[in-house]
Amino acid sequence: MLFGQDKDGNEITFIDVIESEDRSVEDEIDLKMKVKKLYQKIGEVLQDREKMIIELRFGLNGRECKTQNQIAKELGISRSYVSRIETKAINKLSREFKE
Repeated sequence: MLFGQDKDGNEITFIDVIESEDRSVEDEIDLKMKVKKLYQKIGEVLQDREKMIIELRFGLNGRECKTQNQIAKELGISRSYVSRIETKAINKLSREFKE
């Protein structure tokens, strides 16, 4: 069900209204703080190639989400190598958040 448009001209649906009401201000702030910490850790912990692959895979820093195959072609490496780098980077970030 369509409810109208937001200030940017995007359509607002029933789901948008329900989801936004379910989140408290505390949840929104917590999410924003976690995202900020994630970006900080990506910059601190990951090597340049790991950072690039994570940004491309998950569409961070304004990049478009890409598959491992797309990244492999773009970088001229194998898809399995992209997968290994991605896994290593995610494990590094995971360890940082557990500390």
